Parts: sequence; C-alpha cells; structure tokens
Amino acid sequence: MTPTDVHNTSSHSSLYTAIIFDLGDVLFTWSLSSNPPLPEKLLRRILSCSHWFEYEKGNINEAEVYSRVAKDFLVDPAAVKDTLQVAQDSLQSNTKMLEVIQELKEAGLMIYAMSNISAPSWEILERKATPSQWALFDHVFTSASAHQRKPNLGFFRHVIERTGIDPSRTILVDDKLENVLTARSFGMHGIIFDNESKVIKDLKNLCYDPVLRGKRFLTSHKKNLKTVTSNGIEFMDDYSQLIILLATGDDSLVDYVKSPGQFNVFPDGTLFTTEVYPNDLDTTAIGLTVTEHVDVGTKHKIMDEMLEYRDSDAIIQVYFDHSRPRIDPVICINVLNLFYENGRGHELPETLDWVEQVLRHRAYISGTTYYIGADVFLFFLSRLLQTSAEVRRRLGSIFKERVIERFGVEGDSLSLSARIIAATVAGVIDERALKNLLSMQCEDGSWDDSWFWRWGMSPIMAKNDGVTTALAIWAIEQVQSLRKEQSEANGCTQNALPRNQAGIGHIQSWLDRGTVRGPKIPQITEEWEYADCAWEMMESITTTPKLYLR
Repeated sequence: MTPTDVHNTSSHSSLYTAIIFDLGDVLFTWSLSSNPPLPEKLLRRILSCSHWFEYEKGNINEAEVYSRVAKDFLVDPAAVKDTLQVAQDSLQSNTKMLEVIQELKEAGLMIYAMSNISAPSWEILERKATPSQWALFDHVFTSASAHQRKPNLGFFRHVIERTGIDPSRTILVDDKLENVLTARSFGMHGIIFDNESKVIKDLKNLCYDPVLRGKRFLTSHKKNLKTVTSNGIEFMDDYSQLIILLATGDDSLVDYVKSPGQFNVFPDGTLFTTEVYPNDLDTTAIGLTVTEHVDVGTKHKIMDEMLEYRDSDAIIQVYFDHSRPRIDPVICINVLNLFYENGRGHELPETLDWVEQVLRHRAYISGTTYYIGADVFLFFLSRLLQTSAEVRRRLGSIFKERVIERFGVEGDSLSLSARIIAATVAGVIDERALKNLLSMQCEDGSWDDSWFWRWGMSPIMAKNDGVTTALAIWAIEQVQSLRKEQSEANGCTQNALPRNQAGIGHIQSWLDRGTVRGPKIPQITEEWEYADCAWEMMESITTTPKLYLR
C-alpha cells in the first residue's frame, strides 16, 4: 500500500485525517507465565480497581497503590509488584498493527496514542518498541501526564485541545467499549479492537480509496479471475469474463474466447456434463454488446437466429437449443438490450411486455431461474433503460419506484452494487447500501462471497470475486458521477420556469440563451421527460418546478 491509495477518488475522500490508538491489548500484549505470584484473573481485577486508576492518573505513587490494593484484595504487596513485573516482562509489540500504522502514516494521516498507563509502566513500555516505531506517532498521550484517564471526557478533551484534531475526522481504536463510546460521543469514528483482521480491514476501508484498491486487486489477478461454485469447483467461464469487461471496459483484465458468432458460458462448451453445453442467448447478447471483434453484419445474422428461439408466447428463450425450452426475465432483458442497441427492439414486443409484467408485479423479488437476488434483475434492466429512450419512457417511472423499494434491504456485495448502479440510473443514491458496500471491501481490495448465478433448477450456484469487485467499483464510480452531476446542476435551480402549455418552448428558449452549463443539450420534445434533462418538483424548497441536468 502506498500513499497514493489514500484520499483520491473515493466517495469518502479525505474524510479522516487522524487516528488515535490505544496501547495496551491493541499495540502491545502481555501474558503471565505458569505459576505467577498471583493469578492473571486477580491481576486484571486489581488493574481495574479505583486505586489503580488513581495510580494511572499520577495521583498516588507506586508504593501507595501496592499498599492499598494489597489491603483491599487481601494479598501481599510484594506479590502484586512481582506479578506485575512478570506481566511487564512479557510485553510484546504487535508487529502487524505497527506495520499497518506505518502505511497509514506514510499515507499522510496523523497518528496518536492514548493510553491509561502509569509513569513507571510507561518507562518500561517505551523500551518494548524501537525508536523508529515510536517515531510513527505524532504524540503519545498517557493518563499519567494528563492526570486524566479513559473513558473520562476530560482526557478526550485534553487530546483534542493539544492536537487540534477535528473529532469528526478522527478514528479511535481501543479494546474497551466504554472508551469507544466516549470517543463516539465526541463525533469520532470508534473501532473496537476485538478482531485484528477485522480492525485492519476497517481501517483500510475508512482511510484508503476503495476504487484504487479494487482496481489494484483486478490488475493483480488479471486473466485469472476465476469463478467458484457452491460445491467447490473453480473454473474460468466466458460469461463472468464478459461481465467484468462490461463493468470495467478493460480488455486486459479478462480472458475469454472471441467467438465469431454465438457465445458459450464455458470456453470448451463443457462443464459438469459429458455433453456439449449449448450456446446461450444470454452470454451471446452480453458478448455482442461489450466486445468489438464481431462485425455489424454478423451481429444482425445472430439476432436473426435468436428470433428463431422464441417459445409459444413469443418470449425469447435461454439456449440456442429447441430441446431446452427455458425462459428467464434477466436473459430476456439482455437480449432486448442487444436488439435495441442495434435498432431492432421492436421485433421483440412480447418479450418486453413480459419483462414489464415481471417488473410491475415484482416477480423478480426472489431472483430468477438463473440469477440470484432481486437487485440483479434491476441492474440489468437499468442497462436496457440506458440503451433505449423508448423503454425508459415506458418503464422509467415504475423502475424508479421498484429500485427505491429496495433501499434498506440487506444484501451481499454484489446485490448492493447492483442496487446502487440501478439507483443511479434512476437518478437517486442509496446511501445506506453505499456505506455497507464500502465496509465490505476485503483487506486485499476485493469484494467477495457473493453468489451471482445458478445452473437453472440445480442447487449449484456460482460466484466470481472479479465480477463482484468490478461491479462494486462501477457502483462507487456511478455514485461519484451522479453526485458531480447533481452538484453542477444546482446552478440550474436558480432559474425557475413555469410548466404550462408553452413550457417546452420556454425551456428551449431558456437553453438557447446559454443559461444551462454543461454538455450539449439534445433537442427538446414533448417526450423529453426521460432524456438527458428532467423536470423535478422540489416541493420542500418551492412550488415552482425546476430543471435539472441528468
């Protein structure tokens, strides 16, 4: 990890500027050898008593604290001292966490330590790490020097005043909930140190650019982004490679058969069967819309062939195989996208009608025959809406309603990514889904463990971390793009226009005067509602409609 991994293009760019680490049981750990003077459980009780707290704040000396705790716990003062000495001798630094801190420091974050520790114990602890390791910290705050201890508010105020940090842009890592709670009450982001791997993952997800990390993962695994089944089989399939290409536009990441015509999920046409797996309309439709090696004439020839594979209801089927009469609304959407992209969408009216019924009646809510989850259906449909203005006019309103209905529904990384992308096409942002997605990024930069598709009626499911990571990156970038457009469009709100019978003319003349900044605006028509600009009623601000760029 390098400094360039931090605060670049992420949706939370430059949010955190400082991190405060606890020392004991976070960056340094101790344990008692067999047969210590006092058992570990008793020592921990002593270290949690009020007398010890006063000692840590520098209000009583070493001899006084041993005397007091010996009296309260009915033990020999020397035994307390000797047991503490054994614990201090066993202190070891957490090398992995210190390496993470070094990465964070090099990335430009301010690093502080904040510890409940007495002056004598601090002198011992200082010798347990190298000078270069202590140099990672901009300052170490001890309870002994501050005469305050966590979780007291005063200690946190002391640190905030001395450092000048902005609590809302500061992270605290501590093993005790009470300390994290106080930090959060100041507006800090608190992380409980209960699982080292999870804490490291959380720190990277909070401080580093998720897009950069995700792209780094894809690049480091390029042409080897394999699919894994629910029964543990790992393989390369062309469908997943094409979805990665769809999401990234980067042909260098993928390895697929550049078929001269129809595509097949599997490169050699076989898997889990001794029979040749038939070419399918889904992989073919995706392949013909995201690759560039097939000429236009061949595309139309293949579309002619697709029209021969419709069932008795004229719904497009899954396979180029009449012996497998199956339908799936997601596959219908992908075929429709191919046809509309090539000016032939009107040739599949029954298929579009069925997709509309699936959307309106939420038939997709439990997933489809071949695809897992509701959000994947909405994701692929969003792609069709972007391809066809006609379909957007017809389904745009109900599509947006169905997308918003999904807000707040739990999901894995792939489902959340699919939902976020669909939402941005509808002009809205699912903030909760985005927050959850960002928190799910793995330490290596990937997003994983998301089932995507299945073998029809078979219980076997498939996932591909490359697909999930590529879609997550796409989702984050879509949100960034939409936020930028919305920000730029705010300038339009300064000019309110009446929407009356002559409204279209007013808008066109308004644009002709150059009031709207940004890309070239298409010619306005009465059907412009779902084009690049849209009317929106902002009733919370004014009753006058305003024009927003989309």
